[in-house]
Amino acid sequence: MQADWLSITPFSWTDIGMSVLCGAIIGLERQLRGKPVGIRTSALVVLGTYFFVMASLSITNSSTDPSRIIGQVVTGVGFLGAGVMMARDGVVIGVTSAAAIWTLASIGVVIAIHHDSTALKLSLVIVTVLVGVDMLEASFKSLRRGVHQRYQSWRQKPPVDPWEEGQ
Repeated sequence: MQADWLSITPFSWTDIGMSVLCGAIIGLERQLRGKPVGIRTSALVVLGTYFFVMASLSITNSSTDPSRIIGQVVTGVGFLGAGVMMARDGVVIGVTSAAAIWTLASIGVVIAIHHDSTALKLSLVIVTVLVGVDMLEASFKSLRRGVHQRYQSWRQKPPVDPWEEGQ
């Protein structure tokens, strides 16, 4: 006797697990660095994208085009990413977190089109880029010029207490 109450058609428990795993892999790296996009956010972005794309793929009438849903997800996630960016003292921060959110959505699309092992590999590539570039910047001073140098000096400033600013 099959447990029909466990069925979540058109979704798959395996794909849901893979979505959470891939998001958690990338989110763990971000959370360990104290960035705004941690494990929960990353897992939910991948999972939400998977749900939207898989739902659109399951609609079987001839007037639907799943690529339109994917396009809307890309646009919507772009706005989500824009929300984590901010400018302070002429330095824009959060761009890497915004890009990470965008790549998380792409992982959700890859899982929805049934390429789970590719999604896992791409998650590891993303973490390699995030960690690897930091290692390169730490090794070569020439990579810390310009905006990156201004960002480092801005990060080292002591935080301003808003209650003391008015005094």
